[in-house]
Amino acid sequence: MTEIREYRDTDAAGWLRCRLLSFFGTEYYDDVAVQRKTFENPAHRLVAVDDDTVVGLMDVEIFTDRATIDVLAVHPDHQRQGLATQLLETVLPRLEVDVLDAWTRGDSSANEWYQRSGFTENFRYLHVYKSWQDDASGFETPEGLGAPVTAFMHAPIALEAAMRKRFSRVHVCRQYVRSL
Repeated sequence: MTEIREYRDTDAAGWLRCRLLSFFGTEYYDDVAVQRKTFENPAHRLVAVDDDTVVGLMDVEIFTDRATIDVLAVHPDHQRQGLATQLLETVLPRLEVDVLDAWTRGDSSANEWYQRSGFTENFRYLHVYKSWQDDASGFETPEGLGAPVTAFMHAPIALEAAMRKRFSRVHVCRQYVRSL
């Protein structure tokens, strides 16, 4: 049976493994973390544990005007079993703000889950990656360095067509908001 509980320091390796495997098949496949983020603000850090194995996780950072889901991940072998919803339902009563937001990319399952869970899309912009095969013209580097091999940039959604024409990897990043 799966238990939803507070994260413990002994969960560190399982937390990283679960996050990595859950992101692997998504547009966030290269957002590899080698350690858990530490928060400047208060945060709720939950894990779903099945037989001492972390199979889901949710970190929510609390700001004065809102809370933000920093990471939500479910191990691929445990997806579509309601764990993300259980994590959300566990954290909601703990939030003492009026708004919960989250950011995600174009993965249909994530976007559909946020919409089913009472979130509405509020804002979107682009995550643009310059890879080694993309043209480096227009990029400047400090003296002594070669042209950039890779770069990660933000761009306004209005430039989507131009960005997709120039760069091989462009993602729409969406902010979802839920009133509490």
